Amino acid sequence: MSDHSSLPGPAGDGPAAALTLALRLAARDDEAEGIVSLTLVDPSGAALPPFTPGSHLLVECAPGVVRAYSLCNAPAERHRYLLGVLREPASRGGSAAVHEDWVVGRTVRVSPPRNHFPLVESSGRVLLLGGGIGITPLLAMAERLHAQGRPFALHYCTRTAARTAFAERLRQAPFAASVHLHHDDGPAEAAFDAARLLGARGPHDHVYACGPAGFLAHAMETARQAGWPASQLHQEVFQASVETSPGDQPFEIVVANRDITVQVPVGETALHALARAGIDVMFSCEQGVCGACVTGVIEGEPDHRDQYLTEADRARNDCFTPCCSRSRTPRLVIEI
Repeated sequence: MSDHSSLPGPAGDGPAAALTLALRLAARDDEAEGIVSLTLVDPSGAALPPFTPGSHLLVECAPGVVRAYSLCNAPAERHRYLLGVLREPASRGGSAAVHEDWVVGRTVRVSPPRNHFPLVESSGRVLLLGGGIGITPLLAMAERLHAQGRPFALHYCTRTAARTAFAERLRQAPFAASVHLHHDDGPAEAAFDAARLLGARGPHDHVYACGPAGFLAHAMETARQAGWPASQLHQEVFQASVETSPGDQPFEIVVANRDITVQVPVGETALHALARAGIDVMFSCEQGVCGACVTGVIEGEPDHRDQYLTEADRARNDCFTPCCSRSRTPRLVIEI
């Protein structure tokens, strides 16, 4: 997953409290330009807690700096966790610390696996669509689907061959015939064609897409136009930068229990605006995946953009994720 952070919070609260596993960095390998893979094992050789495809770990990259990264090895493996980490250009200490400071033998504190991007058990065809470092959770899905003998195709989009992580693994995989690589600078006949891929669907088919917001918006909109129902579409955003939508408007947040009002302009997250005003909110992923920053809402209607809250949670309008969500009303009253 993408570069993530945590603000200070109460002792024993938030992402840091979830870092209950102390693992050893057993291997570190360069996978592509700006991307390393990391193998974590139990120091005593014990089996690790199991995980399901689409899972991630919260990882302490440096003291007080917690990030979320997807597991990309086969879920059947219990002897290791494999992560892929892209060095983000605007890293505030997470991926930069991993790339610059981590050496084999290092002790790494992580959480048990968590999954907000699960693979649905179904008899239909599965399309896995990955953009950039978004390939990581899809690798675990491909391993699981192959082990089950389920039909699938993995389409992996990158800017260049040199920026294609895990390319050799995919070439050597027993499911290599189901893998399709698409490079921005590649031949036109090998370009990623979402309309063609998503033009036909079966009642039990599913699409899983992971990557930058622009990549996902294109894939999901193409699927919807082709008639895919929401129940068969699954996505996870890997994007560290603040994403804006054409309809975004500035709004104000009133922190009711502190009698503080904070202005949130277009292009700034509510989380950052609160931090700018001196209000600490614990967070981890900054993408609405982990749930660490969920905050109570007393008045107003949030514009939910996370992947953590359920539809029932959203319908109640009594909480939101300030790391990525905004407000549909000019004023949002919250309690921290």
